[in-house]
Amino acid sequence: MTDIVSAHEVYKFHEQGGERVPILRGVTFDVQEGEFVCIMGPSGSGKSTLLHILSGLDAPSAGAVRLAGVDLSKLSERKRTLLRRAQVGYVFQFFNLLPNLTVRENVGLPLAIQGRRPELADEELEALCRRLGLEQRLGCYPHQLSGGEMQRVSIARALMGGQPLLLCDEPTGNLSQKAGAEVMEILRRCADEDGRSILLVTHNPRDATFADRLLFLVDGELAPDVQLTGPDIPVESVHEALVSLAI
Repeated sequence: MTDIVSAHEVYKFHEQGGERVPILRGVTFDVQEGEFVCIMGPSGSGKSTLLHILSGLDAPSAGAVRLAGVDLSKLSERKRTLLRRAQVGYVFQFFNLLPNLTVRENVGLPLAIQGRRPELADEELEALCRRLGLEQRLGCYPHQLSGGEMQRVSIARALMGGQPLLLCDEPTGNLSQKAGAEVMEILRRCADEDGRSILLVTHNPRDATFADRLLFLVDGELAPDVQLTGPDIPVESVHEALVSLAI
């Protein structure tokens, strides 16, 4: 299988009080095409920073990142932006929907960014929204939706652009347990049925059980000897790993 994104000896430092404080320390791993990888770690462990670096939104202090086989350090900012648009979709904890746009308009945003006319893809958009149970909500605005519905709109928007890699940053953090489970099932189907690659960062053990492979980020480092693989990773195994790592 081919890697859709890979990190090799990635470091990130933050300047604080004249000192370099490490955020990421020698992170090395990859996500293959169609693979669902989860990275767990406590708040402040560097999970979100890692996602930003993998997508080219931020640059590592040292190390290399390859996205779709391309070394991001070799690209200009403009070319990184174009590669990111073509390869990466995002699902965030706080949904990031535009409040003055309807569900239809929010989902169609990636097409507008790509220079396509969203109205010419109505059939594709509506089929996607039916699949995610949003067909009755296309004319609604975000404030008229539940949290679970808003996150499904966020996923639909990420899928609409056709990017092969979804980066998911605590996507169930603002949802009820039931709505969170529904979102995770959708993401699992994206990998199984569409062949999308999913990279999820979370501190939720139940979310982690949906992954093919689970890694643990502790104090900016991936735990070298602790890794769980699926399918159907037992939640008890996740808890045991968290205890062993004192997370």
